[in-house]
Amino acid sequence: MTAAGETTGIATELTRAADVLGACGSDALLLWAAQGVRPGVRAWTYGQALAVACPDLNRRDRMAVRGPAPQVAALVRSLAPRLGPQWRLLGEWPLMRELARLSGVEPVGFEWMDTDRPPLPATGDGDGDGGDGGVRWLDDADAEVGALLREASPSAWATPGVAGVRRWAGLRDGSGRLIATAADAWSCPQVGFVAGVATAPAHRGRGHAERVCRFVLAELVAACGRGALMVDSDNPTAIGVYERLGLRRRTVAASALTGG
Repeated sequence: MTAAGETTGIATELTRAADVLGACGSDALLLWAAQGVRPGVRAWTYGQALAVACPDLNRRDRMAVRGPAPQVAALVRSLAPRLGPQWRLLGEWPLMRELARLSGVEPVGFEWMDTDRPPLPATGDGDGDGGDGGVRWLDDADAEVGALLREASPSAWATPGVAGVRRWAGLRDGSGRLIATAADAWSCPQVGFVAGVATAPAHRGRGHAERVCRFVLAELVAACGRGALMVDSDNPTAIGVYERLGLRRRTVAASALTGG
């Protein structure tokens, strides 16, 4: 992998946005981490290893990595002193497990899911309309979204007012009460990102989350060319919903940055 850049130690820093995006190739996870190479994003290579660091991404300073584990480990060791302990590594599960063997820092696994196609059509949502009617982008609804998340998903990473959370979509019941929501959050020009998916407990099991996610994904794929999200590996119900929408999954993991 070659690109114009500056070499410090073993790491070559990519200094042009086109080189950073080119190094990411078609990898949606790395493209998402690059965030369109917004201010503060940096990237380095060493051999076939690539590291893309983005501050304040999904509420953490994150560095996505890929490449042969020994080269990635050497690159991470060279970068750790200049970054800091608050950074979190992000990469595919086999790579992160190998890095854990080398560093002793255990990763936490979860699923990355993405698609470059519009979501698959609805086949029925439990309410008999088979579509996404009623789902809309919300205006001036932060208080309602916040209340729904506190009830339905108190551990959600995307909440109103958090940096990077752009807008919320929602579905209301016949009385006008917000019963399901999802956010366009931490999206970038190449990858739209869905977060904050929640359905009111009394309305679960009726396909409302699927309807809202289908709406948001359709909008993001149209705008960015890809849509993506993260989901806990031990949440088969949510994974099933996202697979029905056409998202493909791969197991990834995060861990603390270490120079060990």
